[in-house]
This record gives sequence, structure tokens and C-alpha cells, in this order.
Amino acid sequence: MLMQESFRWYGPNDQVPLSYIRQTGAKGVVSSLHHIPYGEVWTEEEILSYKKKIEDAGLIWNVVESLPVHEDIKVRSGKYLEYIENYKISLRNLGKCGVKVITYNFMPVLDWIRTDLHYKLPDGSEALFYNQKQFAAFEIFILQREGAEADYTPETVAKAKAYYDSMSESERDALTRGIIDNFPGFKGVTLEDVRSMLARYKTMTREDLEANLRYFLSEVVPVAEEAGCIMVIHPDDPPRSILGLPRIFSNIDDVRNLLAMQDSPANGICFCSGSFSGRRDNNIVEMFKACAPRVGFLHMRSTQHDDEGNFFEANHLEGCVDMFELMKAVCEEQLRRKAEGRADWQIPMRPDHGHVMMDDLEKPACANPGYTAIGRMKGLAELRGLEFGVLKAYHPEILKEL
Repeated sequence: MLMQESFRWYGPNDQVPLSYIRQTGAKGVVSSLHHIPYGEVWTEEEILSYKKKIEDAGLIWNVVESLPVHEDIKVRSGKYLEYIENYKISLRNLGKCGVKVITYNFMPVLDWIRTDLHYKLPDGSEALFYNQKQFAAFEIFILQREGAEADYTPETVAKAKAYYDSMSESERDALTRGIIDNFPGFKGVTLEDVRSMLARYKTMTREDLEANLRYFLSEVVPVAEEAGCIMVIHPDDPPRSILGLPRIFSNIDDVRNLLAMQDSPANGICFCSGSFSGRRDNNIVEMFKACAPRVGFLHMRSTQHDDEGNFFEANHLEGCVDMFELMKAVCEEQLRRKAEGRADWQIPMRPDHGHVMMDDLEKPACANPGYTAIGRMKGLAELRGLEFGVLKAYHPEILKEL
């Protein structure tokens, strides 16, 4: 196939070992040094040791996801200059060790957010779900964020209050943990931690956050280019304002703005069709085409929406994303790069969050929601089959070369 099919791995303690990942048909591993605290240097020794574990299993470490951006950098205060210098050192070390695609995000305080990690689908499998009423209940009545009610309609606030009142203490705790404590390398987060982090953004505007991203990129992108790496930013998830905070990588205008911040091949995009599809007004295929030459990494999945702003993560070929047209555009972009003679013409791709299904349902809850084995393997198989069908129909000659 054209794409570098990959699987995310959370390290030696992952419930899905490398030996299983190899059996999925994936050739690449997407991973991170989660044991290193945010802001500290990734040494060559640590990178090479981790890389060897992956290669000993017959796989390659082709994408870092993620090299985290410390909160001090996002707010441009505290030790942000030190953390930026550490980031540059880590980039240089990754380049020396041959790991060239570096994912990051610039979401304030929390990364991806879901309110139900075990949303039951009609077939009995489980998906990740974002429910506006549930999130409103969390931030208005549990987190008690100042001014949160103003971000919702009176109808949504009333629904959130009724929902909150119906919950037991254990249910409230489960909702809280599911929202704030799911991030590898950043475990044990409390409500007070979230309140403290939010306080740092109290006066920050969208323009301020954009300026801080622009400054960060002006410092690190030239280093990435020198090291032969590409920095790829992950979209906001969900792609909307959360917790009263600005989010600045959610739609096509944000994509164009990001690429203009540093006009460099090392300033790229992790195109996550699932995250972008969290906004119903995003045309996913047209968004990909608009930034295709700068896409360095692909997450392929889809979401299914209702009329109240809620969505769950659909099967990879279902939901609101036209996956056939997206795959067709992805194949066209890779063939264009190949014709240009680009060494990086193959784009790494991984199936994103998979459903919990079959005997994975009987196992202990996954420490990394969305990353059980069988659902992602199903997604990868579907995407590989779709890619083969697209190539067979439109580019049969290329199949002879692969």
C-alpha cells in the first residue's frame, strides 16, 4: 500500500504489546517517551533505547506522538524559554536517531475531551462519546468554573442541572476522571490542578494564544528543518472552545493561518479527520486538499452527530466523513509526491480510536481509552481495503510496483 500503516503504542506497559501490533499488518509504530516529564530533554540514549525495543519486535518507530508542549510555553510565562530550548535539543536528538515526524498540539489545559468512555452502541460494542449536557454538568456544577453558565443556552444549563442532580457521587467522580485524567505522561490530575491551570489563561485572548504559537514555531521550526524533521500539529478535539478557552486549530482558516506562521516544509499538519469532523461545518475532504502538501501524518476515523451538538466516534468508514473521497485524495497526494521524487512521499497513517468490542469488552478497562486492540485492527483492515480499492479503480499500474 501507499501509506505507512501504523499503530499507536503507549510503551512497555501498554495492554496491546508490540507482538500484537505486528500481527495487525502495521509496519510502523506511533509512540512517545511518556515516562519523561513534560518539558524535559529527550536524550539520544533514551530515544535509541526506546527505538530498539520497537525494532526488535520487527517494527519501525516512524512517528512521535507526542513531543508535548509545556503549559509554560502555551502561556509564554514561567520557564518557557528553558522549555523551548529543551524542545530544540529533543528535536535535534530525534533527527539524529532517525525519528523524523514529530506530533504536538497547542490545546490549553486539556487535550482531547470525551464525556463517556463506554458509550454503548446497538451492536454491543463501546465508543467514545462527547455529550454537551454532560460536559456542561461537569464544568458548571463539578469544576464550578466561573462564568461557565454563560457559554450555554438556558435550556442546556437546565438539562445539565437535571443530569447533575440525578448522578451519584461515584458517577460524578467517573465523569470527572474520564474528562481530566486520561493523558499519558500527565496522570493524577485533580480538579484543583485544572482550576490552577485555567487561572493562568484568565486574561488570554485567542490572539494571545495565536501569538504564543507563532513565537514557539519561530523558535522550533528552523531547528526541525535543520534536523530533517517535520513538526505536525494535531487538531483541537473537539474543535470548539472548551472551558472558556480559545482553541486555534479547528477549521480551514486555522489551517491556513498555521501554515503561514512558518512557511517551511518542517511546519506541517497531523490531519486527524476524526477531530476535524467534530465540527459539522468542516468539509473534511476539501480541508485535506487545501493543505495536502504539508500533511505529514494522518489519523483516519469519523464521527456521528446528533442535533444537539453531541457526537460519538463511528466506525472508520461510517459517520459524517466521506472516507472514500478522503482516501482518494490521500492516494492522489502521495502519488504526486512520488512523481516529484520526494523521499517522504508515503504518509504515515494510523487508525484512530477504535471501538471496544468482542473479548476486549471482557478485559480490564483500557488505561488508554480508544486504544484497545481489536477495534483498531478492524479499522486498519477497513482502511487498507479501501486504499486497495481506490488504487485498483484509479491507479492499477501502481499496484504492480508495491
